[in-house]
Amino acid sequence: MPTDDQVGFASDSFRMLAEPTRIKILWALLHEESSVARLAELVGASQPAVSQHLAKLRLAKLVKVRREGTFAFYSANDDHVSGLLIEALDHAGHQAGAPHTARARSGSGPAKVTGNSRM
Repeated sequence: MPTDDQVGFASDSFRMLAEPTRIKILWALLHEESSVARLAELVGASQPAVSQHLAKLRLAKLVKVRREGTFAFYSANDDHVSGLLIEALDHAGHQAGAPHTARARSGSGPAKVTGNSRM
C-alpha cells in the first residue's frame, strides 16, 4: 500500500493534469525546453495564462525552470513526468480508438517521445 504522502503527491499530480492547457504545455516540454512566449504560441493561450499554468506545474514538481539572464526556459522535470503524461495520453487514445501516442520503449529505459513536436 502506498504511503499517505505518496497518495497525496499522486493526487496532486493528477489534479494538475486535469486541465487541457497544462497537458498541452507538458507535451510541448517533453519535446524541448521552451520559453513562456513559445509555449503560449504552441498551445494557443496568452502568455499570462501560460505563466500561471507553469507556476502550478512547478509547485507540483512536474516542470523545472532554467534561468539565463532575464530569460526563463522550462522543461519537464524528469522521465517520470514523461511516462505519466504518455501513459495518460495512450489511455485516452485507446478509449477513443486512436493509435498509441508516439513513443518507443527501449527495454529497461524510460519511455521516449518520438513524435512530432507539434500539437
